[in-house]
Amino acid sequence: MSVLLATSPDDCATAIAAIIARVAEQLGDWRDEILGELGATTTPLALDALVEPRVIPELMRDDPLLIGAGFIAAPEFVQGRDVHFSWWLGPLEANPILGSTTEPSRLDLSTRSYAEYLSDVRSLEWYAVPTTTGEPHITGPYVDHLCTCDYILTLTIPVEAGGTVLGVVGADIAVRRLERELLALFLAVESPLALVNEEGRVVVSTASSVLSGTLVDGDAERIACPGTPLSIVRLD
Repeated sequence: MSVLLATSPDDCATAIAAIIARVAEQLGDWRDEILGELGATTTPLALDALVEPRVIPELMRDDPLLIGAGFIAAPEFVQGRDVHFSWWLGPLEANPILGSTTEPSRLDLSTRSYAEYLSDVRSLEWYAVPTTTGEPHITGPYVDHLCTCDYILTLTIPVEAGGTVLGVVGADIAVRRLERELLALFLAVESPLALVNEEGRVVVSTASSVLSGTLVDGDAERIACPGTPLSIVRLD
Protein backbone atom coordinates (compact mmCIF):
# COMPACT_ATOMS: atom_id res chain seq x y z
CA MET A 1 0.00 0.00 0.00
CA SER A 2 1.36 3.42 -0.85
CA VAL A 3 0.16 6.96 -0.28
CA LEU A 4 1.08 10.34 -1.70
CA LEU A 5 3.36 12.63 0.25
CA ALA A 6 1.50 15.27 2.21
CA THR A 7 2.19 18.97 2.33
CA SER A 8 -0.10 19.85 5.22
CA PRO A 9 -1.84 18.25 8.22
CA ASP A 10 -5.06 18.27 6.18
CA ASP A 11 -3.34 16.16 3.52
CA CYS A 12 -2.25 13.73 6.25
CA ALA A 13 -5.81 13.51 7.57
CA THR A 14 -7.15 12.78 4.08
CA ALA A 15 -4.53 10.10 3.46
CA ILE A 16 -5.23 8.38 6.80
CA ALA A 17 -8.96 8.42 6.07
CA ALA A 18 -8.24 6.70 2.74
CA ILE A 19 -6.20 3.96 4.44
CA ILE A 20 -8.95 3.26 6.98
CA ALA A 21 -11.61 3.35 4.26
CA ARG A 22 -9.76 0.68 2.26
CA VAL A 23 -9.61 -1.61 5.29
CA ALA A 24 -13.30 -0.98 6.06
CA GLU A 25 -14.19 -1.76 2.46
CA GLN A 26 -12.31 -5.05 2.69
CA LEU A 27 -14.16 -5.94 5.89
CA GLY A 28 -17.45 -5.10 4.21
CA ASP A 29 -16.65 -7.42 1.32
CA TRP A 30 -15.80 -10.25 3.73
CA ARG A 31 -19.00 -9.65 5.68
CA ASP A 32 -21.16 -9.79 2.55
CA GLU A 33 -19.45 -12.93 1.25
CA ILE A 34 -19.71 -14.71 4.60
CA LEU A 35 -23.34 -13.68 5.08
CA GLY A 36 -24.15 -15.11 1.67
CA GLU A 37 -23.14 -18.57 2.89
CA LEU A 38 -24.15 -18.56 6.56
CA GLY A 39 -27.29 -20.18 7.92
CA ALA A 40 -29.17 -19.51 11.16
CA THR A 41 -26.41 -21.31 13.06
CA THR A 42 -23.10 -22.84 12.10
CA THR A 43 -20.36 -25.13 13.30
CA PRO A 44 -16.74 -24.15 14.13
CA LEU A 45 -15.35 -26.03 11.13
CA ALA A 46 -17.92 -24.60 8.73
CA LEU A 47 -17.30 -21.04 9.90
CA ASP A 48 -13.53 -21.44 9.73
CA ALA A 49 -13.86 -22.81 6.20
CA LEU A 50 -15.74 -19.65 5.15
CA VAL A 51 -13.35 -17.21 6.79
CA GLU A 52 -9.88 -18.67 6.25
CA PRO A 53 -9.65 -18.45 2.44
CA ARG A 54 -10.80 -14.85 2.57
CA VAL A 55 -8.40 -13.46 5.17
CA ILE A 56 -5.25 -15.48 4.43
CA PRO A 57 -4.44 -13.78 1.09
CA GLU A 58 -4.62 -10.36 2.76
CA LEU A 59 -2.31 -11.47 5.58
CA MET A 60 0.18 -12.91 3.08
CA ARG A 61 0.61 -9.81 0.96
CA ASP A 62 4.09 -8.35 0.65
CA ASP A 63 4.51 -6.17 3.74
CA PRO A 64 0.81 -6.47 4.69
CA LEU A 65 -0.92 -3.68 6.58
CA LEU A 66 -3.05 -6.18 8.53
CA ILE A 67 -1.46 -8.30 11.27
CA GLY A 68 -4.64 -10.25 12.05
CA ALA A 69 -8.15 -10.69 10.68
CA GLY A 70 -11.26 -12.83 10.90
CA PHE A 71 -14.76 -13.29 12.30
CA ILE A 72 -15.79 -13.40 15.96
CA ALA A 73 -19.13 -15.12 16.36
CA ALA A 74 -21.92 -13.95 18.61
CA PRO A 75 -22.36 -16.04 21.76
CA GLU A 76 -24.19 -19.30 20.98
CA PHE A 77 -24.27 -18.66 17.22
CA VAL A 78 -21.72 -21.41 16.69
CA GLN A 79 -23.09 -24.80 17.73
CA GLY A 80 -21.64 -26.08 21.00
CA ARG A 81 -19.66 -22.89 21.66
CA ASP A 82 -20.25 -19.85 23.87
CA VAL A 83 -17.66 -17.96 21.83
CA HIS A 84 -15.75 -18.80 18.67
CA PHE A 85 -12.92 -16.90 17.00
CA SER A 86 -12.36 -17.65 13.33
CA TRP A 87 -9.25 -15.50 13.49
CA TRP A 88 -5.84 -15.72 11.85
CA LEU A 89 -2.56 -13.95 12.58
CA GLY A 90 -0.17 -12.93 9.88
CA PRO A 91 3.57 -13.73 9.98
CA LEU A 92 5.11 -12.40 13.19
CA GLU A 93 8.60 -11.20 14.07
CA ALA A 94 10.04 -12.12 17.50
CA ASN A 95 6.62 -12.51 19.09
CA PRO A 96 6.86 -13.36 22.83
CA ILE A 97 3.96 -15.82 22.56
CA LEU A 98 4.49 -17.51 19.19
CA GLY A 99 8.09 -16.61 18.40
CA SER A 100 8.86 -15.74 14.77
CA THR A 101 6.48 -17.15 12.18
CA THR A 102 6.61 -17.11 8.39
CA GLU A 103 3.06 -18.30 7.69
CA PRO A 104 -0.36 -17.26 9.01
CA SER A 105 -1.51 -19.08 12.14
CA ARG A 106 -4.98 -19.58 13.53
CA LEU A 107 -5.71 -18.06 16.93
CA ASP A 108 -6.29 -20.93 19.38
CA LEU A 109 -7.87 -19.68 22.59
CA SER A 110 -7.31 -23.05 24.28
CA THR A 111 -3.59 -22.22 24.42
CA ARG A 112 -4.21 -18.86 26.12
CA SER A 113 -4.75 -19.60 29.81
CA TYR A 114 -5.20 -15.88 30.50
CA ALA A 115 -8.04 -15.40 27.99
CA GLU A 116 -10.97 -16.02 30.34
CA TYR A 117 -12.17 -12.46 29.72
CA LEU A 118 -13.12 -13.56 26.19
CA SER A 119 -15.77 -15.98 27.45
CA ASP A 120 -18.35 -13.23 26.83
CA VAL A 121 -17.21 -10.77 24.19
CA ARG A 122 -20.37 -8.67 24.47
CA SER A 123 -18.71 -6.37 27.02
CA LEU A 124 -15.59 -5.70 24.95
CA GLU A 125 -15.38 -2.43 23.02
CA TRP A 126 -14.40 -3.89 19.65
CA TYR A 127 -17.51 -6.13 19.80
CA ALA A 128 -20.02 -4.13 21.84
CA VAL A 129 -19.82 -0.82 19.98
CA PRO A 130 -20.33 -2.01 16.37
CA THR A 131 -23.03 -4.53 17.33
CA THR A 132 -24.88 -1.82 19.29
CA THR A 133 -24.55 1.01 16.79
CA GLY A 134 -24.62 -1.06 13.62
CA GLU A 135 -21.63 0.96 12.40
CA PRO A 136 -17.92 0.24 11.86
CA HIS A 137 -15.71 0.94 14.86
CA ILE A 138 -12.02 1.51 15.59
CA THR A 139 -10.68 0.37 18.97
CA GLY A 140 -7.30 1.50 20.21
CA PRO A 141 -4.48 2.05 20.24
CA TYR A 142 -4.12 -0.62 22.91
CA VAL A 143 -1.63 -3.35 23.77
CA ASP A 144 -2.83 -6.66 22.36
CA HIS A 145 -1.90 -9.13 25.10
CA LEU A 146 -3.73 -11.95 23.30
CA CYS A 147 -1.73 -12.12 20.07
CA THR A 148 0.93 -9.55 19.23
CA CYS A 149 1.94 -8.13 22.64
CA ASP A 150 2.24 -4.78 20.88
CA TYR A 151 0.14 -1.68 20.20
CA ILE A 152 -2.60 -2.22 17.62
CA LEU A 153 -5.73 -0.68 16.19
CA THR A 154 -8.70 -3.02 15.74
CA LEU A 155 -11.33 -2.29 13.09
CA THR A 156 -14.63 -4.16 13.40
CA ILE A 157 -17.96 -4.10 11.57
CA PRO A 158 -21.17 -5.86 12.65
CA VAL A 159 -22.55 -8.91 10.89
CA GLU A 160 -26.35 -9.11 11.08
CA ALA A 161 -29.09 -11.13 9.41
CA GLY A 162 -32.79 -10.46 9.87
CA GLY A 163 -32.11 -8.16 12.82
CA THR A 164 -30.01 -10.79 14.62
CA VAL A 165 -26.37 -10.11 15.41
CA LEU A 166 -24.21 -13.00 14.19
CA GLY A 167 -20.87 -11.48 15.21
CA VAL A 168 -18.28 -9.06 13.88
CA VAL A 169 -15.74 -9.13 11.09
CA GLY A 170 -12.50 -7.44 12.06
CA ALA A 171 -8.87 -6.71 11.35
CA ASP A 172 -5.88 -5.65 13.43
CA ILE A 173 -3.29 -3.11 12.28
CA ALA A 174 -0.01 -3.06 14.18
CA VAL A 175 0.82 0.52 15.17
CA ARG A 176 4.47 0.05 14.22
CA ARG A 177 3.37 -1.05 10.73
CA LEU A 178 1.02 1.93 10.43
CA GLU A 179 3.88 4.16 11.55
CA ARG A 180 5.94 2.99 8.58
CA GLU A 181 3.01 3.82 6.32
CA LEU A 182 2.60 7.31 7.75
CA LEU A 183 6.11 8.45 8.63
CA ALA A 184 6.93 9.96 5.24
CA LEU A 185 3.56 11.73 5.24
CA PHE A 186 4.10 13.29 8.63
CA LEU A 187 7.73 14.24 8.06
CA ALA A 188 6.77 16.12 4.90
CA VAL A 189 5.01 18.61 7.17
CA GLU A 190 7.25 21.11 8.96
CA SER A 191 5.51 20.83 12.33
CA PRO A 192 5.68 17.63 14.39
CA LEU A 193 2.36 15.80 14.23
CA ALA A 194 0.47 13.09 16.08
CA LEU A 195 -2.38 10.84 15.00
CA VAL A 196 -4.77 10.49 17.95
CA ASN A 197 -8.01 8.71 18.73
CA GLU A 198 -11.19 10.32 20.15
CA GLU A 199 -9.73 10.38 23.66
CA GLY A 200 -6.55 12.10 22.46
CA ARG A 201 -4.49 8.95 22.85
CA VAL A 202 -1.56 8.89 20.46
CA VAL A 203 -1.40 6.29 17.71
CA VAL A 204 1.63 7.61 15.80
CA SER A 205 3.73 10.75 16.22
CA THR A 206 6.87 12.33 14.80
CA ALA A 207 7.99 13.65 18.19
CA SER A 208 10.36 11.23 19.93
CA SER A 209 9.03 12.32 23.33
CA VAL A 210 5.40 11.54 22.40
CA LEU A 211 4.95 7.77 22.34
CA SER A 212 2.06 5.56 21.25
CA GLY A 213 -0.54 5.28 23.99
CA THR A 214 0.17 8.64 25.65
CA LEU A 215 -2.45 11.38 25.92
CA VAL A 216 -2.06 14.75 24.27
CA ASP A 217 -3.41 18.07 25.55
CA GLY A 218 -7.18 17.94 25.38
CA ASP A 219 -7.30 21.56 24.22
CA ALA A 220 -5.04 20.98 21.22
CA GLU A 221 -6.65 21.79 17.88
CA ARG A 222 -7.62 18.66 15.97
CA ILE A 223 -7.90 18.05 12.26
CA ALA A 224 -10.40 15.27 11.69
CA CYS A 225 -9.59 12.32 9.45
CA PRO A 226 -12.88 12.20 7.50
CA GLY A 227 -15.12 9.24 8.20
CA THR A 228 -13.05 8.06 11.17
CA PRO A 229 -12.79 8.91 14.88
CA LEU A 230 -9.10 9.73 14.37
CA SER A 231 -7.55 13.20 14.19
CA ILE A 232 -4.27 14.95 13.49
CA VAL A 233 -2.77 17.17 16.18
CA ARG A 234 0.14 19.60 15.83
CA LEU A 235 2.67 19.05 18.60
CA ASP A 236 4.40 22.44 18.50
